[in-house]
Amino acid sequence: MRVFFMGTPDFAAVSLRALLDRGFEVVGVFTQPDKPVGRKQILTPPPVKTLALERGIEVYQPRKLRDGTAAELIRSKKPDVIAVVAYGRILPREILDIPPMGCVNIHGSLLPKYRGAAPIQWAVINGEAVTGVTAQYMAEELDAGDIIGTKKTAILPGETSGELFERLAPLGGELLCETLDAIASGTAKRTSQDSSLATFAPPLTKEMAKIDFSKSGESIVHLICGMDPWPVAVGEISGVSMKIFKAFSTKKPVTKEPGTILSAGKAGIELAARDGSVTVTELQAPGGKRMAAADYLRGHPLCP
Repeated sequence: MRVFFMGTPDFAAVSLRALLDRGFEVVGVFTQPDKPVGRKQILTPPPVKTLALERGIEVYQPRKLRDGTAAELIRSKKPDVIAVVAYGRILPREILDIPPMGCVNIHGSLLPKYRGAAPIQWAVINGEAVTGVTAQYMAEELDAGDIIGTKKTAILPGETSGELFERLAPLGGELLCETLDAIASGTAKRTSQDSSLATFAPPLTKEMAKIDFSKSGESIVHLICGMDPWPVAVGEISGVSMKIFKAFSTKKPVTKEPGTILSAGKAGIELAARDGSVTVTELQAPGGKRMAAADYLRGHPLCP
């Protein structure tokens, strides 16, 4: 089976590595253009490009997919199937129609829930107990193609979206290999999605990361976990805007206004929420380093 692969971040690189380690013939790779990274804005290749070049696979980074050039290049590689994992671009019908065995996508949710760009983050933010990865035949409508298969996993208490990414990535690689094997053998299943059950996962923004302490403590902790590693949740503590990385909630009765400091000590900084409290255990002050809240308090004592 000749596979043309499309993907960009680490999540996609794990799937590409799985294909190569399983002996699939990857005839070419599309990935996003190199981007400036860090304070010095050093032009950096995507993880998929780095891996593909290490394995001697030709890499292409088209800026346009609808001018016919990308489609012609893919046709020249004569792929049996196109495999897409977190590529970051919507494929036009001209490309979807090229491979005789179809275009297969690995998506980081249990479709039809969380269609869109940030399914893993929103599953954490919304407090889902279970998530997973889905293999689907690609359609022109975003993440609406027929489902081939899924793999499920529980979301662990206090798990960040970054940690969940790391656990889902190898599941995605396994599912992709199993899916392509099934397609090659003619045993792949095809189940239409129920669009009435669809939910959406738009890209995260810094504005979404602001903590509203008038919400439930549980939802605040879910937000903190879901916003890590980017853009990182931000909350006001004693008038100072802090990046907040870790916290836990309680349901104990609270009479203070939301956001009020209830206690500050070795356990962290406890703040009032709508239905209890949230104790911040790891934070970063403006201009400072990420640290335990207890360590911050040694140099910046706070009084309830």
